[in-house]
Amino acid sequence: MSQSWESNRASGFKDMKKRQMEYYMGAKLIEVGVDPKAAIFRWSVEQKNGRETWTYSAYWSDSKEELLLKEKEEQS
Repeated sequence: MSQSWESNRASGFKDMKKRQMEYYMGAKLIEVGVDPKAAIFRWSVEQKNGRETWTYSAYWSDSKEELLLKEKEEQS
């Protein structure tokens, strides 16, 4: 899930939006039958034309294992 806003927004605004996205992601996982505690989450940020796009991703099951393996390989 992603949201965009002006890059110069206050840090309090960004923190609030991030917490909202985390809550919503947990609710969506429950809705589709995934235990949020069994998932791992990653944030990414893209900056373009004075805007930031924050993306919050959830990984579980096979995608979780693949991501962890990829991250481990990148650290080596």
